[in-house]
Amino acid sequence: MVPPPVKVFGHPLSTNVARVLVCLEEVGAEYELVTIDFLAGEHRVPDHVARNPFGKIPALQDGDLILFESRAIAKYILRKFKSSEVDLLREEDMAAAAMVDIWAEVEAQQYYPALSPVVFECIIFPVMRGTIADHEVVDESLDKLRKLLEVYEARLSEHRYLAGDFFSFADLNHFPFTFYFMATPYASVFDAYPRVKAWWQSIMSRPSIKKIAANMPTKF
Repeated sequence: MVPPPVKVFGHPLSTNVARVLVCLEEVGAEYELVTIDFLAGEHRVPDHVARNPFGKIPALQDGDLILFESRAIAKYILRKFKSSEVDLLREEDMAAAAMVDIWAEVEAQQYYPALSPVVFECIIFPVMRGTIADHEVVDESLDKLRKLLEVYEARLSEHRYLAGDFFSFADLNHFPFTFYFMATPYASVFDAYPRVKAWWQSIMSRPSIKKIAANMPTKF
């Protein structure tokens, strides 16, 4: 008997949902996206809170297993559906796996905090709150981002991708928020870092990215 496809509960606009969906596309797994309209508050209804006790999206159901937290879900997907063609965690090579872990942590702890406020101020808050961008917040974030991109530029001068000369979860993890950042008036920040820009263009050329990005509108 063919097992049922995994279910992802969330909305394609969500960066965290996009992280999960692009991993599913990379590994070629069958899945069903069950739309949770967070703008309508559906992420706070009891049925969804039973899946994610924090009332966030996404959640994933694989048979009797229920998972939440997008980065953890992504790793579960990449482990379960790993193949000789698709191995984005490199866990059979301790050194390579350690580099994947390092740069995945850099994304979560350094890159996301530097870049995401610009996305919130320019795209998300205007839609959800009806506000205009706080330029003090944006300028402070851009200063942090520029310093961070200097580190990325140096790293990418040594290797094609962040963890080494192979595409990995560390690179894939950067997709959702960078995609939205590139729709802000500050996308040209990347122009000063040619290796970073080339790396980003390489990420955007992947079929999995193109498919998920097609459902992530940047104008509302």
